[in-house]
Amino acid sequence: MESYIYLHGFASSPQSNKARYLRDRFQALRLNLNSPDLNQSDFFHLTLTRQIQQVQTECLATQAPVTVIGSSFGGLTAAWLGEKQDHVHRLVLLAPAFQFLAHWLPKLGAEQLQQWQDQQHLSVYHYSSQQMQPLSYRFVTDAEQYSENQLQRPVPTLILHGVHDDVIPIQASRDYAVQRPWVQLVELDSDHALDTAKDEIWQAIKQFCRLKER
Repeated sequence: MESYIYLHGFASSPQSNKARYLRDRFQALRLNLNSPDLNQSDFFHLTLTRQIQQVQTECLATQAPVTVIGSSFGGLTAAWLGEKQDHVHRLVLLAPAFQFLAHWLPKLGAEQLQQWQDQQHLSVYHYSSQQMQPLSYRFVTDAEQYSENQLQRPVPTLILHGVHDDVIPIQASRDYAVQRPWVQLVELDSDHALDTAKDEIWQAIKQFCRLKER
């Protein structure tokens, strides 16, 4: 039996607006949308590797076919799971954080980035706890090990990305999709949060995943 997983974004949680909205939509179809907490009560040690390993352990232990839906940094995690796990047979990526470090680090500025490297921790705003939380510099060194050029397994993929995204510019998804014929990119009149496009997102997911009313 096919299963469905939702991976929330960086400094977010399974209680985010998109996570709750999609869980409700899946539940209305009598389907479970598994939403693991990628913070693991230890945001300080968060890395892309840890997220990948967590989902592999908690959600992909069986060989049943699975669709992974990921938002932002969760979308990047989903893409790597699709590369590594043969039974991930469909991906839905919401404003995926392709070229994440290239877009995020310059916004910190050279001085703050150097301070992060020197002190090995940086305070960032966590949207779920609504407060600043420290994050280890290992987050950066770990992410640097991943090259998106290696994402080449032809997993049917739907990308939904806002044209007004100022966090991860839509060009990152355009660059990714143009080199991979198995990727379908839908451009939405929205920003990175995609809050204004939730209904469009759900309709696109239903069609792509062939979900039907029961």
